[in-house]
Amino acid sequence: MSPIRYDEPVYRPPSEARSLILQATIGCSHNACAFCYMYKEKSFRTRPWGELEAEIRYAAGRWPGTRRIFLADGDAFVLGTDKLERILDALKASFPALQPVAAYATPQNLLKKSVDEMRRLREKGLSILYYGVESGDPELLRAIGKGATPDEMVEGCRRAQEAGIKLSVTVVLGLGGREGSLRHARETAAVVNRIQPRYLSALTLMLGPFEEEYRRCMGPDFSYNNPLDDVIELREVISLLDTKKCIFRSNHASNYLALAGILMKDKGRLLDEIDGALAHPDEMLRPEWTRGL
Repeated sequence: MSPIRYDEPVYRPPSEARSLILQATIGCSHNACAFCYMYKEKSFRTRPWGELEAEIRYAAGRWPGTRRIFLADGDAFVLGTDKLERILDALKASFPALQPVAAYATPQNLLKKSVDEMRRLREKGLSILYYGVESGDPELLRAIGKGATPDEMVEGCRRAQEAGIKLSVTVVLGLGGREGSLRHARETAAVVNRIQPRYLSALTLMLGPFEEEYRRCMGPDFSYNNPLDDVIELREVISLLDTKKCIFRSNHASNYLALAGILMKDKGRLLDEIDGALAHPDEMLRPEWTRGL
């Protein structure tokens, strides 16, 4: 019988679809963002080493050719450096073909680790972190409970990049609603330009049963974007980006429009595709029933 018992739901980035998932932590250590309900039903905890060791041993026997591994849940990077090193050493010893090891990380995670600690983890195989910036608007970040300022996020990302870890940054369209859309877009582009991530992805706000709770959090004047508002917001962000060799995607299932390109090389084409979608939304925007987290 397999010792692998996932505490569901389990989430991973679209680009980790072919990765073996090792659930090093359960839930999210922050878990206070008003827009995110992925881990609301879980209490955060770390997995004992004995459980992880048994799962690694089993997976190595079952899938010895594994090349990619993703450390779940919401922020495995919260683990102490020594424990992460122990996990990475075990993975390297167990999977001869292993290449990148990836994980989610929060702003708090990056600020608690030094460049030297991150460099040690990079040398042991942790090559990419998926990091939610969400917005560059400081007022919006406070309202949604992100727990970090734009300057703090830039500093944490700087440390990771100095250590040689690639960053895949996500931003969330629609967080500021119709009234705050333009400010959200402009401030978000500004903070992404300061970070200069290797990868950038856009998601679109999806709240499910938490829509009214989010509205209360944002105040009485808040109104949600409609699909065209979200696409216009995406256009504003992309028009203001000035990043070097950044791979951009909006292929997450939450989005109304899937885009892919390299900034700045493909910036003009991306803007043209957005303009085409705005001109013909019924033909080019993803139907509501196909969206999801």
